[in-house]
Amino acid sequence: MFDAFTFLAIVGTFLIAGTVKGVIGLGLPTVSLALLTVAIDLPSAMALLLVPSFATNLWQAAAGGNGGAILRRLWPFLLMATGTVWLGATALTRVDLALLSALLGGLLVLYSAVSLAGLHFTITTRQEAWVGPLLGTANGILTGMTGSFVVPGVLFLQAIGLPRDMLIQAMGMLFMASTLALAAALQGNDLLTSEHGTLSAMALLPAIIGMVVGRRIRQGLSEQLFRRVFFISLLMLGAYIIASAFGAFE
Repeated sequence: MFDAFTFLAIVGTFLIAGTVKGVIGLGLPTVSLALLTVAIDLPSAMALLLVPSFATNLWQAAAGGNGGAILRRLWPFLLMATGTVWLGATALTRVDLALLSALLGGLLVLYSAVSLAGLHFTITTRQEAWVGPLLGTANGILTGMTGSFVVPGVLFLQAIGLPRDMLIQAMGMLFMASTLALAAALQGNDLLTSEHGTLSAMALLPAIIGMVVGRRIRQGLSEQLFRRVFFISLLMLGAYIIASAFGAFE
């Protein structure tokens, strides 16, 4: 299914994505999706990120000692964010993949623009009770359609004012649960093959190597500067994906 060039592109992608996660603590699924969709189709890109995404977020979800408190507070959000992934994934077999790729590009541009602008939203405890399930549903559907876990889920977690350690653990729980739900949804739509599974498992090694390299880079690099470069690059890549997707209609 994949030639030697594409295989090398997959290895390079997860090296880069792992490095980004090693430096700033997030971004592996986002970066891998953004880069892979330039070379392969969206459903295959979603399938390939499964093992690296699950493995690298498992530790993040378990570490921190706040798992119980997060579940008690955020279970409605997390339940809807994972329980609706299958609904979005049905679009992968019914909607033109170019449109879904354009949607992915749009989400990347939105996420990058919000982050670069330094916009901060605030959701009160009273609003959280109904906004959480609503945004969880939106996040789950968009995850199923594009493979991206971040919009609006990460923005919601940032807006409710979680302490830093709890925020990092909550993002890990969201990403891990979303990855499992995405795997089930792809399997249910016959979009997850044994070859995808093998390549996804193989992609774990370059992702881990990248994370180790990224942690070393973090020691001698301004995290703020790296984040800025990261989001600018992600914005440009998202714009390229949008342009390429609409170019497919010409």
